[in-house]
Amino acid sequence: MKAMMCERWGGPEDLRLRDVARPALKPGQVRIQVRAAGVSFATTLVIAGKYQRKPPLPFAPGTEVSGVVIDADPACRRVKVGDEVVAVLDWGGLAEEAVAHEVNVFPKPANVGFVEAIQLAISYPTSAAALTWPSVLDLREGQTLLVHAAAGGVGVAAVEIGKILGATVIATAGGTRKAAFARTHGADHVIDYGTRDFRTEVLKLTAGRGVDRVYDPVGGDVFTQSLRCLAVEGRICPIGFAGGAIPQVPANILLVKSIAVMGFNYGYYVGWSPHDARFEQAGRTFALMERIRAWCEAGRCRPHVDRTFRLDEAAAALQALLERSVTGRVAVVMDA
Repeated sequence: MKAMMCERWGGPEDLRLRDVARPALKPGQVRIQVRAAGVSFATTLVIAGKYQRKPPLPFAPGTEVSGVVIDADPACRRVKVGDEVVAVLDWGGLAEEAVAHEVNVFPKPANVGFVEAIQLAISYPTSAAALTWPSVLDLREGQTLLVHAAAGGVGVAAVEIGKILGATVIATAGGTRKAAFARTHGADHVIDYGTRDFRTEVLKLTAGRGVDRVYDPVGGDVFTQSLRCLAVEGRICPIGFAGGAIPQVPANILLVKSIAVMGFNYGYYVGWSPHDARFEQAGRTFALMERIRAWCEAGRCRPHVDRTFRLDEAAAALQALLERSVTGRVAVVMDA
């Protein structure tokens, strides 16, 4: 089979398309004929050797796929041959076939295409868990939610889910195109941070009160200014640091406003953290994914792929992410 391989740490241009052996099917795993695979900013860190987890070289990057199950270990009970699924992988997504633990494989909503479905593996569950789980943001109807980078994969998912939960959503995005994209996905207010100071605008929109919850995939000064946008007893959740800088938390602001920082790493629940909790946390992820599938089938979530690339164009897909030219996600689509 063909796979796009990372043979040394580097940039997208260092990936190579190779003919490789099919990955072995281990106990409790299923084999998937990949129809589409997702790439993200995190993928660029993985191939550079800068991510928290380093696969053994050589490997095919990619942790999210959609496709059709073509083989299953006899121990598998939830998934069978012929099922259309989305899956979270340890790695190996940029290939014609991939194997995944059954615990990380979920039914694809009937009304979502294979290309769009890549976002249901990681982006949507990351946002859904961060917004709904009591230990994180626990967003409630009637509250005000600020979503940063709202034109990105997890950002647009947070906008849609925030509206489903009955919140007023204020979104930030960079540029006219991305701002319009966030608005079409349900944001009540959109701030183009390239032309306006979002902190000032948020306080105007909330009559000086601030927001109840902040969903932040950016970090850096965006995080610091967001603390100052929070209402008393508000919560902020750092999801990532796409801006490049990891912020320091000024504890005096937490104290004065009785606010909380709620960190969240979805990787813990699907096997990417130093402690692999995918099996012990399976009940929570199954319930989460069923909720997302119901939202999709009711037309309440609308996963968006900005553009698609062939497998041999995977480097170009990653480069598009680095250039910040993408709304939603990009997908790598197999010939099959």
